[in-house]
Amino acid sequence: IGDAALDQLSDLRYAVFFLGSVCLSLAHVCLHPGSLRREETISTMQRTGVDGLPIVALISFLMGLIMAFMSSVQLEQFGANIYVASLVSLAMTRELGPIMTAIIVAGRSGSAFAAEIGTMKISEEVDALFTMGFDPVRFLVVPKLVAALVMVPILTLFSDLFAILGGLIVGISMLDLTAGAYVAQTLKTLTLFDVFWGVLKSGVFGIFITWVGCLRGFQVQGGAASVGQATTSAVVSSIFLIIVIDSVFSVILRYWG
Repeated sequence: IGDAALDQLSDLRYAVFFLGSVCLSLAHVCLHPGSLRREETISTMQRTGVDGLPIVALISFLMGLIMAFMSSVQLEQFGANIYVASLVSLAMTRELGPIMTAIIVAGRSGSAFAAEIGTMKISEEVDALFTMGFDPVRFLVVPKLVAALVMVPILTLFSDLFAILGGLIVGISMLDLTAGAYVAQTLKTLTLFDVFWGVLKSGVFGIFITWVGCLRGFQVQGGAASVGQATTSAVVSSIFLIIVIDSVFSVILRYWG
C-alpha cells in the first residue's frame, strides 16, 4: 500500500510539473507565433480531424438513429412524435455529441500521441532534441495541443449534425413527420447557447486528451511493453477525465441556469 501511494504521489507530481511545462510552452508560442511548427500542426489536424471524421459521423448518425427510435416508442403513445426532434437535438448538442467525439478522439489520437512520444522516448530521440537545444514539450506537445483545440470542436459540430440527420430519417420513415416539420422543431428547440456550450466542452476535452496522451508518452521507460502500457493508460485516463470534466460542466450549468 505504501509503495502504491508513493507511486501515485510521484505520478501526480510529474503530471503537475508536465502541466506547468505545457502552459509555459503554450505561452511562449502565443508570444512568438513563429516558433510554432506549422507543418506538424497541420499534419496533426489532418490526422485528428479529417481522418477521424468518417468514424465520428457514422457513430453520431447511429446514435441519433437509436435515440430517435427508442424515444419514439414512448412519445408515440401520447401523440408527441414531434418532440423526438427536440430530444435528439438537445441531448446531442449538450451532452452526447461532445462526449462521444472526445471518446473517439481519445481512442484514435490520444493513444497515437502516447505511442509516438513513447517510441521517441525509448529510442532516445527526446534526449537528442534536448541535447540539440530544443524544448521537447514545445517541439512535440504544442502542435498536437493546437491541433486538438481546433479540430475537436469542429468534429463535435459535425457529430451534432449527423446525429440530427439520423433522427430526421427515423422521423420521416417511422413517425410520419415531414422533413420541414422536423427541422423546424429542431431549430425551435436549439439555441446558440446549447451549441456553443457543447463546443466549449469539446475544446476542454481536446486539451485534456492531448495533455494526458503526451504525459503518458513522456513517462515511458524501458522497452516496447512500456509503450503499450502508456497507450492503454492514455486512453483509460482520458475517458475518465472526460466523464469527470463533463460532470463539472453539468454542475456549472445547473447553478448557472
